Amino acid sequence: MKNYQNSSMKDKKIKIHGKKSKNLLLLCSIVLFLFPIVAYAATEGAIEEVSRFYMTPWSLLPPVIAIALALITKEVYTSLFVGIVIGGLLYSDFSFEGTLTHVFNDGIVAVLSNAYNVGILIFLVILGIMVMLMNKAGGSAAFGRWASNHIKTRAGAQLATIALGVLIFIDDYFNCLTVGSVMRPVSDNSKISRAKLAYVIDATAAPICIIAPVSSWAAAVASYVEDGNGLYLFIQTIPFNFYALLTIVMMIFLAIAGMDYGPMASYEKNAKEKGDIFSGMKDYANVAAETGNSNGKVIDLLLPIAVLIISCIIGMIYSGGFFEGRGFVEAFSNSDASIGLMLGSSVALILTIIYYLIRRVISFQELAEAIPEGFKSMVPAILILTFAWSLKAMTDSLGAKQFVEALVQHSAGNFQSLLPAIVFLIGAFLAFATGTSWGTFGILIPITLAVFPLNNPLGVICVSACMAGAVCGDHCSPISDTTIMASAGAQCDHVTHVSTQLPYAITVAAVSFVSYIIAGFLPNAFITLPIAILLMIGLLLIIRQMNISHNK
Repeated sequence: MKNYQNSSMKDKKIKIHGKKSKNLLLLCSIVLFLFPIVAYAATEGAIEEVSRFYMTPWSLLPPVIAIALALITKEVYTSLFVGIVIGGLLYSDFSFEGTLTHVFNDGIVAVLSNAYNVGILIFLVILGIMVMLMNKAGGSAAFGRWASNHIKTRAGAQLATIALGVLIFIDDYFNCLTVGSVMRPVSDNSKISRAKLAYVIDATAAPICIIAPVSSWAAAVASYVEDGNGLYLFIQTIPFNFYALLTIVMMIFLAIAGMDYGPMASYEKNAKEKGDIFSGMKDYANVAAETGNSNGKVIDLLLPIAVLIISCIIGMIYSGGFFEGRGFVEAFSNSDASIGLMLGSSVALILTIIYYLIRRVISFQELAEAIPEGFKSMVPAILILTFAWSLKAMTDSLGAKQFVEALVQHSAGNFQSLLPAIVFLIGAFLAFATGTSWGTFGILIPITLAVFPLNNPLGVICVSACMAGAVCGDHCSPISDTTIMASAGAQCDHVTHVSTQLPYAITVAAVSFVSYIIAGFLPNAFITLPIAILLMIGLLLIIRQMNISHNK
């Protein structure tokens, strides 16, 4: 969804999908130009204040088409845009003028002129700029050199990588590229395969960001919730985000127990016994280490990250009225994620620039270059959010939420208990096929919220299941930008990363699915979360015992 460092990787991805993109653009053109012809034959007239498709099954057609196209084409941008166009056609009763007006004025332009949404976009751009600055200043390379001299064991290297990944919870791409560049020398010295490093990086990216209230992911999820309750809902979903939490449990268990299974086991065996961290896949074997500025120090990485986190937290409680007398918890719960993250990241960027200029680790020219580079790296994320917000505007104007609410009221109460597990599977499948979590959020969360009110515990679990499923599918998908980023961050062959990570991700997904079935009938985090953790550890112990028996 975003890219902070190597624009060449994005270029390569664009080239790979070049022919596909041309076909998809042709599809968009057909939709845009053939529908008006059909519309003219079907009806003539202006837009009604309330569409005849309002609160009918047709109101669900835009997201359904977006999902279907995403699954078929594996291209989320065009699929979302076609869904938006279909929503405009239905709202305007197939009027050409009305469709254009609704899609652009009431959809894309409206969401881009919304103050909350603009704040989120500014936050994303600032993140891109900051990671460019930290790389140019040499802070990442300096931290890697320091860690190589202080961490000697394989378990220590893995736990240090996990700890750094948990620390950088602001954004997943920020996480992938920073952790990768910092920990590669450490893992290499400890004879950890690049495949294992890529897994740890990937598993501490999206799974960490999706349970961090101060992150770009929290802001994106919160933006899909009306009445300013998005952040409060996000915090409520954290204890039920089984996939993210169990992924962390699994990483720590594997590191401490020194255990691996599936294809990963052979890669780790080659690295440990033969010192071959690539296991023959040497695309990155001769790549020189990134050193950055030779005057860079560890503090040049840690201080900007700390300032960014602290500034964003202060910005959040500021927007929630902390300095007007409210308590910390109340202020954080009532905070405006858009304002808080935008102000906090802006202050952090200014302080980071001043610090680097005083330290003289970055020139004014490098500073100027980092700004447009950081902006360009965030274009994919901006496109996904813009189209997702616009699709939500289309479904809202058609009364999809009201239709689903009325439909669910007539459904059986017992069936609702299975919805969390079903939503988890749908989210995982959609994110796997499209390669994006954020696009999945934009499609599923509004529908999920239409089923349950915010004060319904089962509704919180379903939203959490949607988020967990999206991260799971994104984690498994070979076309996911985060997965590609993890491969690039670890400088590991991408196919190797996907094939070695998949058994681990499927293991966690299976336990998460069972846990959501339990949570549907016992919607209490104090009961279901410990059960989920015990199931995860128990399954890993069984796998470990099976491996021991097999090796004998």
